[in-house]
Amino acid sequence: MAEASTYEPRLKAEYNNVIRDAMLKEFNYKNPMQIPKLEKVVLNMGVGEAVNDRKKVQSAYDDLTLIAGQKPVFTMARKSIAGFKVREDMALGAKVTLRKARMYEFLDRLITIALPRVKDFRGLNPKSFDGRGNYAMGIKEHIVFPEIDYDKVDQIWGMDVIVCTTAPTDDDARALLRGFNFPFPVNK
Repeated sequence: MAEASTYEPRLKAEYNNVIRDAMLKEFNYKNPMQIPKLEKVVLNMGVGEAVNDRKKVQSAYDDLTLIAGQKPVFTMARKSIAGFKVREDMALGAKVTLRKARMYEFLDRLITIALPRVKDFRGLNPKSFDGRGNYAMGIKEHIVFPEIDYDKVDQIWGMDVIVCTTAPTDDDARALLRGFNFPFPVNK
């Protein structure tokens, strides 16, 4: 019988060993189960040019597969809009939900490799929380990820990254993400 892998992503080990204790001290939770944790990361690429060229959605799908490390699903149009030449059930983009080890691996690459490569990067917007502890950000060029070979890219796409946490408030979530070294500006 094969033994289970004991590999633990670097950020998950950091969370278990350092961030949980720091959050417990900062917010004085009564129960260790109240300490916020990362739930999932959703990556989304919308391809507006998909109306004219079906191959562009496939190209975005392939690039998102490389970035995420797992297969995305196509996002389909819910209804037809004649003015935009969109038909019902037409593929308009791709999305993927990352959980557990893949989520931590992706966030590690995002924070340490991709965000420092962004042109004129001045930190993440600290106001992009939704009021329930989730954080959303946009990346203008998907080529900042090391998995994408710049020479083979036919078009540069933007993408959305949504980090879902179990935090009840934005302040709790902000402290959690700061623990993971998310580059928020120092002043609120």
